[in-house]
Amino acid sequence: MKKITKATYLKWYEDMLFWRKFEDKLAQVYIQQKVRGFLHLYNGQEAILAGALHAMDLEKDRMITAYRNHVQPIGMGVDPKKVMAELYGKKTGTSMGLGGSMHIFAKEHRFYGGHGIVGGQIPLGAGLAFADKYHKRDNVTLTFMGDGAVRQGSLHETLNMAVNWNLPVVFCVENNGYAMGTSVARTSKDTEIWKLGNGYEMPCGPVDAMDPVKVAEALDEAITRARKGDGPTFLELKTYRYRGHSMSDAQKYRTKDEVADYQKLDPITKVKKIIKDKKYASDKEIKEIDKRVKERVAECEKFADESDFPDKNIMYDVVYEQEDYPFLAHKLD
Repeated sequence: MKKITKATYLKWYEDMLFWRKFEDKLAQVYIQQKVRGFLHLYNGQEAILAGALHAMDLEKDRMITAYRNHVQPIGMGVDPKKVMAELYGKKTGTSMGLGGSMHIFAKEHRFYGGHGIVGGQIPLGAGLAFADKYHKRDNVTLTFMGDGAVRQGSLHETLNMAVNWNLPVVFCVENNGYAMGTSVARTSKDTEIWKLGNGYEMPCGPVDAMDPVKVAEALDEAITRARKGDGPTFLELKTYRYRGHSMSDAQKYRTKDEVADYQKLDPITKVKKIIKDKKYASDKEIKEIDKRVKERVAECEKFADESDFPDKNIMYDVVYEQEDYPFLAHKLD
């Protein structure tokens, strides 16, 4: 694994803080109705992305996830201004404003969504890995899902095929405890989700996903294994989300004290403490990072606010590629 150095911790701190503040801003503008529809925020889970990016080869590895998907493309290299514009539904967004909150997509940065169907991305992630194996590329696909998605039959079908075909894919369950609003304990007799991998003789295990170091170590091992041609791995990344499932979630299934207890394990606070303890940065330098993050978020908001909405005709342009499509022709007649 790449060494975890002073530079690593400083990058983790700035990246995770930016992701957190970026989404805090989204929550704010959602209330102002600048962002419409559903909005699923990642607050508390940032160590997963930070650790994953450290373990990945961003020149060739791929990522696919569900609808809690705003900061992952930023980590993969997408301009955050375009991500915010997409959430605003503006034409300067990653999909010209037509994808919105749940469908951020950036093929050029090997980020394949953003999927609104629960578990829908799981077989797609295996499909990306199948294509890489078929074409003899040494790329690896990280396929993320929430704990609620593991109750979908598509997971089990995909795990069976992936291990049978020895695909270069890492299945990552972001277990934040409650799926949409139901605890894991109420949906399964055994709450250790990682054990599902045992049924397919697939390497599997739990990971403390409030710590980017632990995530980086686990994913480095899984990615290395996949790249060597030894097949898939199934990991349960144990994390916690500080906000509700979406902005409309009243969160009646948990107490404020429980959230406060988990906030004591905040990955950003943890990384910041290491930076201070090891004297990687002075208080003044940390404040400069904080200021830079605040300015970047403001730039994203300004860009999204000032961008134009797409022309309505573009909706038809991206749906019908064939000009003489018969159903469209009949409609025009």
